[in-house]
Amino acid sequence: MAQVSLNSKQVGLGQGRENLQETDGEKAALEGQNGLPEGRKEFVAPAVGMEFESYDDAYNYYNCYAREAGFRVRVKNSWFKRNSREKYGAVLCCSSQGFKRVKDVNRIRKETRTGCPAMLRMRLVESKRWRVLEVALDHNHLLGAKVHKSAKKLGNGTKRKLQLNSDAEGRTIKLYRALVIDAGGNGNSNCSAREVRNSSDRPDQLNLKKGDTQAIYNYLCRMQLTNPNFFYSMDLNDEGRMRNLFWVDARSRAAVGYFSDIIFIDNTYLSNRYEIPLVAFVGVNQHGQSLLLGCGLLAGETAESYIWLFKTWLICTSGRSPQTIITDRCSILLSAVAEVFPRSQHRFGLSHIMKKVPEKLGGLHNYDAIRKALFKSVYEALKPFDFEASWGFMIQRFGVTDHEWLQALYEDRAQWAPVYLKDTFFAGMAAARPGEILNAIFDKYVHKQTPLKEFLDKYELALQKKHKEEVLADLESRNSTPTLKTRCPFELQLSKVYTRQIFKKFQLEVEEMYSCFSTTQLHVDGPIVIFLVKERVLAEGNRREIRDYEVLYNRAAAEVRCICSCFNFYGYLCRHALSVLNFNGVEEVPSKYILLRWKKDYKRLYTPDHGPNCADVTDRIQWFTQLYRSALQVVEEGVISLDHYKVALQSLEESLSRVHDVEENHE
Repeated sequence: MAQVSLNSKQVGLGQGRENLQETDGEKAALEGQNGLPEGRKEFVAPAVGMEFESYDDAYNYYNCYAREAGFRVRVKNSWFKRNSREKYGAVLCCSSQGFKRVKDVNRIRKETRTGCPAMLRMRLVESKRWRVLEVALDHNHLLGAKVHKSAKKLGNGTKRKLQLNSDAEGRTIKLYRALVIDAGGNGNSNCSAREVRNSSDRPDQLNLKKGDTQAIYNYLCRMQLTNPNFFYSMDLNDEGRMRNLFWVDARSRAAVGYFSDIIFIDNTYLSNRYEIPLVAFVGVNQHGQSLLLGCGLLAGETAESYIWLFKTWLICTSGRSPQTIITDRCSILLSAVAEVFPRSQHRFGLSHIMKKVPEKLGGLHNYDAIRKALFKSVYEALKPFDFEASWGFMIQRFGVTDHEWLQALYEDRAQWAPVYLKDTFFAGMAAARPGEILNAIFDKYVHKQTPLKEFLDKYELALQKKHKEEVLADLESRNSTPTLKTRCPFELQLSKVYTRQIFKKFQLEVEEMYSCFSTTQLHVDGPIVIFLVKERVLAEGNRREIRDYEVLYNRAAAEVRCICSCFNFYGYLCRHALSVLNFNGVEEVPSKYILLRWKKDYKRLYTPDHGPNCADVTDRIQWFTQLYRSALQVVEEGVISLDHYKVALQSLEESLSRVHDVEENHE
């Protein structure tokens, strides 16, 4: 089991099934990660309102709590339905509860019971979950050292079941040490819901409502059991309360290996004060579809929380830093990204900035004219000089020189204005054209009042839908041949290479080559030639206007670069660059401009880079991650049809047999 601690308050880095079992030494390390000083053991106390998936879960939890507190547990009462004999209620108590019967007292055995009132009463409710209805925490006797065995008398069947569930019990200990019980279930019966809600004002504590803790616990338990390679981590404050949470499901971890070069850190839900303080790591796959690369819940928008989140993501991804990081325009994010990802190019999302224009400028006189001038500066400028001149004209003409938001935007222009970002690679996430937005993963599933419990259910639905969309796109790309619309060799060439969705975007550029009516040389410098390409573009009012684009071409180096920087923004060549290639008699797009990430068989071709010493890698986590990623491809391909399934199953069985042969050869 791999455990990594970012600080003394780090909790429970969970990874795969191997993480469910602990040795005594690992337990001690975990207690240190829980923020508990060595030698002092604590466990979240039971509280009214807590819910459990089953009776065994509830019993395991109370038994674990009792062990840490220093007493033993026994079942005082149980209630069963007459017909089905299904258990629907129970009272668990301290083993010192009550007194011995008279016939037992007559024996020569020392009285051990004290009439202790400590107990927990629970019942099966309509949701088919076990809810705690009454709790008494106080004991009337001294508590001993941590108890390792319960006094509960077990039948053979129950004993066997608990033995089989020993891993689940270990997981129960791990999770409940970390979780903070919310309103009606935080270990303090005097804590009101109002007090809990006000905790959102505290930047060092996650704002949890009634039932949230149980929902988190249930979700993490379920994922640990059903989702191999699942990863989670918790961050606790000095009081042992949960401050931040991060998790990545197995499929997202596999996607990180392919698509973490460009990521969008979506903090919309946190910054806009949604009920869920969610931060999502979003990438883009081979079809140009958005995909999830990780999730976090943060106590607040603080540098400390973001730094913890980013460092934890790095641990999960084996230190894989993105090439480009896109975030909202925020000084806190700017400093946090600079500290954790110093080698990444950090840019502000243009679509988020432009979305705020009505809010920031809507009250100004001549708002429509100001908006039009702003959009012209942002989207039409091809050189920094053009942007500066257009911006200066706008603020002078409309008298907005002193507008604070516009001033701040101008100061940050190198982080967001397309004209300054032409050397930054975005792979389609630049949103550098009017109307383009960065797609959020959960927009259709989350509104401002969506509770955390509901979100955790919708989370899996959202990922299932995303996965289905990707599988269907894979099938479409592999099994269908796109219709060609021109006789241009570039179109035929890449129709055989690109996924269908990316090819459609490139095909549009090929079609629009015919709007580029003039290609002439401007300047020659040895092997480098600068061309001027004129294009008729559709402008406001359905009128056509002519724009000039400069394109650098180096035949010797097979290099072509357009001033519009379509390749860096979107990952394929633009109509202007294609026109220059065509003008020079080139019949194929140079290989350097055919990105591997857009190819139909990208996941088969891509070899993860484990760094300069990849041949010496001995990290079992990396082994597991790579093996899981490769096996997942076989699984996803294998469910396409019955024939695919049979071949995939046979291949996996043959692979396992060959692995066994290796073990036998070493004996």
